[in-house]
Amino acid sequence: MYPDFSLSIQYAVAAPSLPRWRLRRWVGRALEFALAAPEPRAGHPVALGLRIVDTKEGRTLNATYRQRDYATNVLTFEYGENPDGLITGDIVLCLAVLEREAAEQHKPLLHHAAHLVTHGVLHALGWDHIDPAEAERMEALETKILAAQHIPDPYRAGAAP
Repeated sequence: MYPDFSLSIQYAVAAPSLPRWRLRRWVGRALEFALAAPEPRAGHPVALGLRIVDTKEGRTLNATYRQRDYATNVLTFEYGENPDGLITGDIVLCLAVLEREAAEQHKPLLHHAAHLVTHGVLHALGWDHIDPAEAERMEALETKILAAQHIPDPYRAGAAP
């Protein structure tokens, strides 16, 4: 069962393969697993925004907030927890980058998109992968969330659909 969450989805570009119901299901599944883990934020309500953008907007956001002058696949803004216990964040997906990476990695677009939505949700909850031990924990949780949706491990070398 999904935890208590609200999700606002915005499309700056047409993305017929990423309908709201599918994005909501991926976010819900990521939250279900992440908030059930023995982490300090378990059980808290969550409000997220998810925006699908083009390369220009993706590049502008990445340059503005990360000082990197290219469009990245996923960009997450973690706002933390407000005084009422509500966890908030925004996730930005660049559709053109997702499509290019999926083709280069020989993965179905939906598998790659599900992985990056999951990755963004975990970042919005405070997970990170700067430290190698943190990266290992985060990747293991991503893999578990995706496996529950019959999506192969995106970190396994040569992972195929």
